[in-house]
Amino acid sequence: MSRLVVVSNRVAPIDEGKQSAGGLAVAVLAALKKTGGIWFGWSGDVVAAPPSAPSLTPVGRLTYATLDLAKRDYEEYYNGYANSTLWPLFHFRLGLTNFSRRNYAGYQRVNALFASKLAPLLEPDDMVWVHDYHLIPFAEQLRLIGLKHRMGFFLHTPFPAPEILVALPNHEDIVRALCAYDVVGFHTLCDLRCFINYIRFEARGTVTDRGPGEGYYIHAFGRTLVARSFPISIDTEPLVALAAQAAHTRQTQRLRDSLVGRDLIIGVDRLDYSKGLPQRFESFHQLLENYPANRGHVSFLQIAPPSRADVPEYIAIRKELETLSGHINGRFAEFDWVPIRYLNKSFTRRSLAGFFRVSKVGLVTPLRDGMNLVAKEYVACQDPEDPGVLVLSRFAGAAEELGSALIVNPYDIESVADALQRALSMPLAERQQRHQDLMAVLRRNDISHWRENFVNALSKAPYDS
Repeated sequence: MSRLVVVSNRVAPIDEGKQSAGGLAVAVLAALKKTGGIWFGWSGDVVAAPPSAPSLTPVGRLTYATLDLAKRDYEEYYNGYANSTLWPLFHFRLGLTNFSRRNYAGYQRVNALFASKLAPLLEPDDMVWVHDYHLIPFAEQLRLIGLKHRMGFFLHTPFPAPEILVALPNHEDIVRALCAYDVVGFHTLCDLRCFINYIRFEARGTVTDRGPGEGYYIHAFGRTLVARSFPISIDTEPLVALAAQAAHTRQTQRLRDSLVGRDLIIGVDRLDYSKGLPQRFESFHQLLENYPANRGHVSFLQIAPPSRADVPEYIAIRKELETLSGHINGRFAEFDWVPIRYLNKSFTRRSLAGFFRVSKVGLVTPLRDGMNLVAKEYVACQDPEDPGVLVLSRFAGAAEELGSALIVNPYDIESVADALQRALSMPLAERQQRHQDLMAVLRRNDISHWRENFVNALSKAPYDS
């Protein structure tokens, strides 16, 4: 059986207890624990000069292989091309996208560096599974140095429509690099269609349908590969058990006591402009304006750990949210009730599971998101006898699977407020039925199913051995 080698920009902390719920770290770690192998990527440290070889840390069946980044590489590859060019572009935010030839050169340079450092660690039968927009050129760089392993890529962000992607000066280079993989995976059918349309109408490649659920053969740039949707999910049953335990922890009890019988709406997101947080705050404001009976009876807890704190756009959104929360609290607060509890800090998975458990509404309203695992985690953490209601943006990838949530347009502030009111007043029987439907999806497609689907597709894909 082939060993699995996972490559991502960041490697999960060795101290797993400090991880927050959601995202690539939890998903990949759960997968690798079951297969063994190597997890390779950036250590998170920025140094004067990177070391000549990766740092290797064996943990059970896993080996963590990490590299530091030089300051110039960090600025050009990470802050520059990855997060100031590809991230906003892939989230349909052309107005926030910055283009720079220097940053693009840094992006290619770091991908080449990473490829050269991983290559000596690879065994002949290894399958290489690369993750996310930071590392699109990784397979191309490995192939340039002569490696012919099976290589798959999974994109954790949305993939933009061709009309948006062509605004990227190097768009053809980026798609050509994607075609160096043997399997390219996306969260949703919508993302897959965007990729296929680029291949057909921009790259002038050909696309062959492989049948229901099997994706497509892509023939472009002298390569044949498989493109398919693989909706990522969570480790469902362990999270269900964790939430049941967390319901009785001291921290959860503190939150419950602080509510004094009030209902709680919760949002948990990285502090990022793609998450729709200003619009979410405005929707809660509108709820209190349009449905005044909620005043003094409903609180909104928004947890938003800082993200990419030195990027100007993130500094700006933090200031905007501080202003909005201050305005709303100033408008509605009473001496014994604060409408918005806005926290710029991280919590453990156990703490978040408990917080989700006691929340009557989970508010997940990104303007554009690849999947959004928080939506799935909120559902899994509910008490099936008295579950809360998920209010979910139609622009989150999860909306394609979680149709029994209340699906909203986050740009329509008043409609989101109406959905919040509906969620807060929803009868128990309807809440239970919706929760049962959502849990059926999460049990059918959990993290193991996602991993097995991708690895099986990669093991069967045509490749140049």
